[in-house]
Order: sequence, then C-alpha cells, then structure tokens
Amino acid sequence: MGKPRSPKGRARETLARLQKEYPDVKCALDHKSAFELLVATILSAQCTDKRVNMVTPELFKRFPTPAALAEADPVEVETIIHSTGFYQAKTRNLLAMSQRLVEHHNGQVPSSHKELTGLAGVGRKTANVVRSVGLGLPGLPVDTHVTRLSRRLGLTEETDPVKIEFALNPMIPADLRGDFSLLLIDHGRQVCSARKPRCSDCLCVDFCPSAFEFETVKPVAKVAS
Repeated sequence: MGKPRSPKGRARETLARLQKEYPDVKCALDHKSAFELLVATILSAQCTDKRVNMVTPELFKRFPTPAALAEADPVEVETIIHSTGFYQAKTRNLLAMSQRLVEHHNGQVPSSHKELTGLAGVGRKTANVVRSVGLGLPGLPVDTHVTRLSRRLGLTEETDPVKIEFALNPMIPADLRGDFSLLLIDHGRQVCSARKPRCSDCLCVDFCPSAFEFETVKPVAKVAS
C-alpha cells in the first residue's frame, strides 16, 4: 500500500494502525455512569486522570446522584476534591451543574452539545467526552495530545481545539471519532510525547510529515557502496 498523501488518508491510516496497536483503548477516567463521567471530566481540568481517580470514589460514595450533589455542602466537596487543584471553582461548577441537571433535565445527563455545554464547567471537549464515552454518541474530544498529534501528522494546521475537531470530523466515521481521540491520546502518552517523541518506535513514521523532526539525533542516511 502506498503512503497516504492527503490529510484524510493519513487520518484513516492512523486510525487503522492505532486500532491494532491499542486494541483495548478506553477512557482513563473511572466511572460507572454518564453522570460520574461528567463529574470526573470536570475535575480533570488542569489535573491528571490518576489524581481524579483517587478522589472520585469518595465523592461518588458521598454524593452518588445529581440530586445529592446539588444539595451538597460546598466545604465538604472542596475537602474531597482539594488535591485536584482549583477546587473552589470546580466545587462551584459541580454543584451548579448538578442543580441544573435536577431542575432542567430530570436528573439525567443530556445528550446534545448545546445542552451539555449549557452546564457549568462543561466546554466542548467535556461534552464530547460525555457523548462519545458515556452516551455512545459521536464526539471527538480534542485535548493537548490530540492537538499535538493531529498537527504533527499533517491532519490540520489549526491550533484552536474546536477548529481541530471540525477539521477532523469529516475524516473519521462518526461512530469512531471518540475512539480516534482516545487512540491519539494513548499514542501521545506512550510514543509521540511533547518534548521527546520516539519516532523510531512510531508505527506511523513512514507517512508522518514530522518524523524525526523533533529528535536530537536524526537517522544517518546510508551511503551506497
């Protein structure tokens, strides 16, 4: 098979290869419902998934439903989520988000982008996480890993996350957009890191426009004898 030359071709080939490389890809945030995922994703802002997973068990045990969290004592919530950073703002968002779910959505997590982004603390990235992972709907969350890899792979030159999402969406089947995001995130964490990408170990190296561009030592071309 020849090297894919178009952004769409590179996107499709990247998807196919990463699916084989990471067959068990899944969201790193522990959750048992769309509501728990929504809460965890709000907490993950400026925080690692590992840290979020350390605090959510206690949070969900104490406040298992939107109704319970809507009536929570802010100080108690702040104490539980303190280590995730920006805990006061996150607490305000969690309580306001839960109150809106109770008052406007019968305590259920809505499915549309408009309704999700109408919740406190929810931007388009969080909405796409909830849609794709929690609700099984099309959604392509764009984080720093997706931004970095999509640009390095020559899928887009955009830098704004929303514009990147809109550029990638037509390249990927709707039902696979969430998986594509998760696959890029896994590959970004394990191989294509921000500062020291391991191009020699990358399965997309043969068609990546940025291959070896970021490595200190580039491969030496062999001289014909």
